[in-house]
Amino acid sequence: MASANQMAVKPAYSIGTLVTDWGLYEKMRESMRQHGFGDDCEFLTIDNSASNQADAYSGLNRILNEARGRRIILCHQDIELVDDGREQFELCLAHLDRIDPAWAVAGNAGGSGFRQRHVHITDTFGVFRSPGLPARVFSLDENFLVLKPEARLSFSRDLTGFHMYGPDICMIADVLGWSAYVIPFHLLHSGEAKTGKPFADARAAFIAKWRRALRHRPMQTTVTYALLVGENCPIWYARLKQRCLRIAVRWSSTR
Repeated sequence: MASANQMAVKPAYSIGTLVTDWGLYEKMRESMRQHGFGDDCEFLTIDNSASNQADAYSGLNRILNEARGRRIILCHQDIELVDDGREQFELCLAHLDRIDPAWAVAGNAGGSGFRQRHVHITDTFGVFRSPGLPARVFSLDENFLVLKPEARLSFSRDLTGFHMYGPDICMIADVLGWSAYVIPFHLLHSGEAKTGKPFADARAAFIAKWRRALRHRPMQTTVTYALLVGENCPIWYARLKQRCLRIAVRWSSTR
């Protein structure tokens, strides 16, 4: 059992993974150790090797609740560090701290707009080195995610499965006033990037959830009211809709 002093010392990093293949996981973990992520790190897992004990959303939320590290890494079991190690990783995070103290989540691949991708990875499709990194993005690939614990981020409770949770946590960060970045930290990802029906279903659920979450809505407090609409909605439309709501309320109260 750890002593009180040991419990009081926070790990430098909490590294969390959903595991379906312990052989792949141990290979990943050994590559992390060899590249500087050693005894001052904690490794957290969800064991899905025999059956699915948790999907990505619920399982990684469990890991986030347990993590004690000063920074949290959520990664796939099929990644390996091959050249960049802890020194480069910490240089990347220190640079983010300087240019944007409000960063909360980072990764090695993501998108900042339609057909605007930023990637720094070697995978089954090739070697990718996007220029101009770090780049602020609105989605991140799930193979490697770095979270800042003080942002108190989590994945959506009302989504399930093993896809789209990278974009989901980027959306949550944005709503809470934090930002997301692709950083120039290189690793090897040997995943197959499967899509198919599970991916299509997850994408549809993701779109439906965020369409619902970002819907127009009237907000009534005890002292004021406001109509909340998207920034891309013309202000005249917002004012007209709010006026129509007032008329509708007055009309209903006189009937």
